[in-house]
Amino acid sequence: METQQIDVLTIEELAAYLKIPKSTLYKLVREGRIPAQKVGRRWRFLREAIDSWLAQMPACNLNR
Repeated sequence: METQQIDVLTIEELAAYLKIPKSTLYKLVREGRIPAQKVGRRWRFLREAIDSWLAQMPACNLNR
């Protein structure tokens, strides 16, 4: 049986992945506009969910 690795990103890793400032990412999280999960006091992001989220949104909506 093959196991599937799940990529979980921190806020710093996701900011680098998306090439946006952490402050913008925190704003998206606060507004509920990005798929995120809070683990304790830290935010975590599934890369698969982020990739799906990116594919569904128009490129111009990040800065609203």
